[in-house]
Amino acid sequence: MPSTRSARPNLIVILIDDLRFDETGASGHPYMKTPHIDRLAAEGATFRNAFHTTPLCSPNRASIVTGQYASRHGVFDNVGRDALSHQLPNYHRELQRLGYETAHIGKWHMGNDARPRPGYDTWISFRGQGTIVDPVFWEDGGERQLTGYVTDLLSERAVDFVDRAHTRPFALFLSHKAVHPDVQQLQDGTIDMSTMRGYVLPDRHRDLYQGAHYPMRPSVRPLTEVVADKPAWRDVFAQRDAHRANQTLAATLRGSAQEEIRRRAAMMASVDEGVGALLEVLDRRAIADDTLVLFLGDNGFFFGEHGLEAERRFAYEEGIRTPFFVRFPRLLKPGATIDPMVLALDIAPTMVELAGGTPGPQVQGRSLVPLMKGRPRRWRSSFLVEYFNESAFPWLVGMSYKAIRTERHKLIHWIHKDGVDELYDLQQDPYEMTNAIGDPAHAETLARLRRELRTLVADALGI
Repeated sequence: MPSTRSARPNLIVILIDDLRFDETGASGHPYMKTPHIDRLAAEGATFRNAFHTTPLCSPNRASIVTGQYASRHGVFDNVGRDALSHQLPNYHRELQRLGYETAHIGKWHMGNDARPRPGYDTWISFRGQGTIVDPVFWEDGGERQLTGYVTDLLSERAVDFVDRAHTRPFALFLSHKAVHPDVQQLQDGTIDMSTMRGYVLPDRHRDLYQGAHYPMRPSVRPLTEVVADKPAWRDVFAQRDAHRANQTLAATLRGSAQEEIRRRAAMMASVDEGVGALLEVLDRRAIADDTLVLFLGDNGFFFGEHGLEAERRFAYEEGIRTPFFVRFPRLLKPGATIDPMVLALDIAPTMVELAGGTPGPQVQGRSLVPLMKGRPRRWRSSFLVEYFNESAFPWLVGMSYKAIRTERHKLIHWIHKDGVDELYDLQQDPYEMTNAIGDPAHAETLARLRRELRTLVADALGI
């Protein structure tokens, strides 16, 4: 039966793991078919300049649920931070206080235990990265082994949650494992290169996109050319090459770029089917127009640009951009495009405002409601991107950075290296192939960006 119309909307966030900015049909993939995800864009809005502030799984997930930079919430890397992850000022805790029924379904990966976090009436998750086939889920108060493909299992549970009789508005956070490969295969040494580093497909999609070709971006070029403009990477590439004999690393590095891209696209077919099932139940229950559906990725991904393979951590556009679609008929006209720069950490304050609350002073993101209404108040002209050392990857030690991106420029400051910073004019050099740091014509811009970066870093820390 149709639900009674509520003044406060239902709220659904769909988060895809490792999704690159162009890995949907609506965001420009040359052959991927995602009709249901594309429907979100066609019937809602495309935020054309949406970004991550720490392009790495755990820190960015914490930024999404807290509305804070990693400098403030403290989840700096993918190391298990179990205790901290149970104490995050998650926006779902505020939604509960405001009377919402809340659910987390899928990957958590801020702390590796699967136990329920505060803020959720329904909790279905798994330990760490989980597995793609026959996963172990925590649901109904404990862990149990399931049979099936993880994307399908998560989508089924999301549909079941939405299809319940709700006496209150609901908020669903659906967090897919796709398109991340099966890490367990990499760790236990049983990797099958026929599955391209663990990109496992269900039988129905095994041959999808056979022979399809993804045209590489100009920034996929020889390493000698990369390090000429990006000297910070010289030692990194040398160390990485020295570790290639390691079986796990060799498995994670590129075997065939086109096959990897094809398999990632094929994994998205199951995600798209799940989005379609969610939209169908919203339509059937006559609540689609009273429900906000937001779709994005948790970090970017490199297809070899700037010499980066199987990587996402860095402040180049491929690492920090995300597809970002919002369907919400109450505020958004079909096919709308929104150009101002938005961040993943804007999601938390947006959801709190739509739920009738006021984001607390600890929240650093900005509610997107003014943008959706077409009446933006003064909006950001720049934002901070930050990355912290990870000891798990020895070739990346010393690659911590703080970066600032404006509508036209980007400055990357490498914290542990001297004389290797990078400056790009994104209007003239959209692929970030020419480091203008030493160009006298950019001296005034460089000085201004350095001053503004110091301010952003201090603000992120709350100083």
